Amino acid sequence: MNRRTKIILTLLLVAQMIGLRALSYFPELVENYYSLGIFPVVSKISRYLFGWIPFSVGDVFYSALVILVVRWLYFNIKRVKTKPVGFFLDITATLSIAYFVFNVMWGFNYYRVPLHQTLKVEREYTTEELVAFTEQLIVKASALHNTLAGSDSVKVVVPYTQNEIFNISTNGYETLSKKFPSFSYHPKSIKASTWSLGLTYMGYSGYYNPFTAEAQVNDRIVGHRFAVVTCHEEAHQLGYAAENEANFLAYLSASHNDDIYFQYSGTIFALRYCVNELARRDMNIYDEVIETVPFGILESYREVREFWKSYAGPAEWVSKVFFDTFLKANNQDKGIKSYSYMVALLVNYHKTNAM
Repeated sequence: MNRRTKIILTLLLVAQMIGLRALSYFPELVENYYSLGIFPVVSKISRYLFGWIPFSVGDVFYSALVILVVRWLYFNIKRVKTKPVGFFLDITATLSIAYFVFNVMWGFNYYRVPLHQTLKVEREYTTEELVAFTEQLIVKASALHNTLAGSDSVKVVVPYTQNEIFNISTNGYETLSKKFPSFSYHPKSIKASTWSLGLTYMGYSGYYNPFTAEAQVNDRIVGHRFAVVTCHEEAHQLGYAAENEANFLAYLSASHNDDIYFQYSGTIFALRYCVNELARRDMNIYDEVIETVPFGILESYREVREFWKSYAGPAEWVSKVFFDTFLKANNQDKGIKSYSYMVALLVNYHKTNAM
């Protein structure tokens, strides 16, 4: 690649950033022509290509990329002093190409129409509405818990292997697709990540690889979370890039699954978000409501909390700072804190749709 080409690519990187900022003002254009047009085709082709392979191609790709980057830096780091312009042009030209591919394969989904508009629900809700919905969730969660565990005080244990969970997980989206065709999920490309230990130390339950369209799930996570995380990553495969929207769709898919363990996992997943939001709004109401949650469900929450606590460290802080910056750079102004938008989707969606 000659110097002139590198300069052009570098300028195109700047142009891409400006163009994406402008694109954020035209979500309907992104929704109609990319998220519901180009992306489903690109995603399905990638899933057909890589979904049948038993290991994560995306993990191999990233591993090779890290090795190549380290090798390049080793042989070129001296150029920072001798040929600094050429050194940085190499980096910016490469980033320009990678950024273009990322957006074509996935990134434009960050600029699509917000899910609450697609579902035709409001974004605001009152504390009273949150309390009422949380109480409904507790009733449903308690009934499911007693069916599966037989006692309020016993924790529910999901009896499936990880591969069985992968196979069962798609049922919920197929049920939803009868009402929302864009939720149709096929073909399947869900895998346990070979980077699971690293993901755990960084505080992540899974990730979506935009270059291979594979859903990667951390195979170390415990309890009810594995089923919900699987549904969450599948939501990303369907083009829902925002983390809060993927969380909501994970709940919706799990709760619409024919399998009762998925229904339970989805319900207590949503319940945790609601009680946490109550704690932020009014601790007195939270104290009253949490007393009505079965001990066995609270034990499931404690199990997950203790798991992540045992791996907490500087790697998690660094990765979360990076991810927060990434989200803000991709049309999610509140970064990681935007996850709380899920509660608004939960409360308002169920005003007109049965739980």
